[in-house]
Amino acid sequence: MIERLKPATIEEFRRDFRLDVPENYNFAYDFLDEMARIEPEKIAMVHVDDAGTRREYDFAFFAGESARLAAALAATGLGRGDRVMLILYRRVEWWVAMLALHRLGAVAVPSPALLTEKDIAFRVNYAKIRGVIVDAGVAPRIEAVRAQCPSLACLVQVDGAPAPGWRAWTELLASAPAFVAPAPRPGGRDPLLIFFTSGTTGMPKMVEHTHAYPLGHFVTGVYWHNLRDTDLHLTLADTGWGKAVWGKFYGQWMAGAAVFTWDFRGKFEPEKLLELLAAHEVTSFCAPPTVYRFLVRQDLKTYDLSALRHCTTAGELLNDSVFHAWKEATGLPIHEGYGQTETTLQIATLPFMTPRPGSIGKPAPGWDVVLLDENDVPCPPGEEGEICIRISAGKPVGLFTGYLDEPGKTSLVMNDVFYHTGDKAWVDEDGYFWFLGRNDDLIKSSGYRIGPFEVESALVSHPAVVEAAVTGVPDLERGQAVKATVVLAAGFTGSPELVAELQNHVKKVTAPYKYPRIVEFAPELPKTISGKIKRAEIRERDEGAAG
Repeated sequence: MIERLKPATIEEFRRDFRLDVPENYNFAYDFLDEMARIEPEKIAMVHVDDAGTRREYDFAFFAGESARLAAALAATGLGRGDRVMLILYRRVEWWVAMLALHRLGAVAVPSPALLTEKDIAFRVNYAKIRGVIVDAGVAPRIEAVRAQCPSLACLVQVDGAPAPGWRAWTELLASAPAFVAPAPRPGGRDPLLIFFTSGTTGMPKMVEHTHAYPLGHFVTGVYWHNLRDTDLHLTLADTGWGKAVWGKFYGQWMAGAAVFTWDFRGKFEPEKLLELLAAHEVTSFCAPPTVYRFLVRQDLKTYDLSALRHCTTAGELLNDSVFHAWKEATGLPIHEGYGQTETTLQIATLPFMTPRPGSIGKPAPGWDVVLLDENDVPCPPGEEGEICIRISAGKPVGLFTGYLDEPGKTSLVMNDVFYHTGDKAWVDEDGYFWFLGRNDDLIKSSGYRIGPFEVESALVSHPAVVEAAVTGVPDLERGQAVKATVVLAAGFTGSPELVAELQNHVKKVTAPYKYPRIVEFAPELPKTISGKIKRAEIRERDEGAAG
């Protein structure tokens, strides 16, 4: 077991924390099976389905079911190195399938349920997927492109009556032989997972992680989420994205906590989420800033959130106004964190740090973070630079191996000395990092460099604004002008008067030169299927209109 430290400062934590990766480590065998042996009846998951039915599952359940599924999948011909796509919403079967694939040495490809037929065909063929395990609602999309995907050999449907050529989950498990672990046992540097990037700036890339990757999330669960073995933690994330394994799986179980899973379908309802947090006495909560923005618009005092003791956020940056509104209503600050699909937690505000609204915190142990200018020279405090990871002395646990089948794209971001994240930030005199945005998103106007988040944060602090995307548009006088695409709250209508009001609001909240000279109202913002704003699409549309 990894020693659980109780540091007083982040500096002490970085100095004393050690993460030794056992040779040939495999989470299913080395953690799950050991937990099932020591504490078989300890609750691993509290699951609430879309109808509100609550079920509890212990570690013995996940150990036994994943071994049965591994044996059943092996009998179909799936094995070490085979890639298997999982599209299962937040069903319990997702965890069982992930663990079964870990046992086999097969490579899980978690995928979101919002993928279209075209998306599915692209990913199956690009990754040479051999098997799929999907919800009944997704199966028709797979079936529609099945003839276009020659690599597919094993198709499993977890519920309902499957089409010809498919296997039913229950029948597959019922006929499973006794499980025998492959020899040699998979683990260590063997591939474990493939995530597709969200594709905000182009076609998605395949990010590969090895079996050491789960250990990289020990800090995520134990320290950033601040979990104890009596906690019930909810990370609001779809299992198709990396955030699911950040907050619903590895680190939380290694902390001894139970994972709270809400398998809702359809539109997100903030009132329902608050009801669940209260009714099930969730103690630790993590959600993207967008969710917190919806929650603070509710009357939080009508919900009993007294069990809640720790809150975190990641995925975007948190607006100051939301931070203060949440803290005023609950008494709890929100601890930000930063990482990527390509990494585990790089930078965070940990429990023994004082949160600074708008700051992503300080580097996590094991991550040698440095801000570099365009010549790879470290930047002094106050000067913006690219977030980079020094890897000359060794790669941190949790850093990806590269973009599969795209060595050119890998070499653009990683060499023998640094991994370049492509994200901009600055660091203050106390070592706190302040995120600015992607390199491509920064706006150069009249000699100033403006991060879109600063302006977006100011805009959403106005009661009329639900969401905002800030981009740069060509301007003969300034080089670029700041433009805001705004989604209005119910009861507000776009008008020249509201444009002026929003512009003046931004001038007061942030520096006057950052205000949007152009404000456009839109019913919604273009987003990836993971919910990230596609600023590149807005820029391309504006350039096309100008041309």
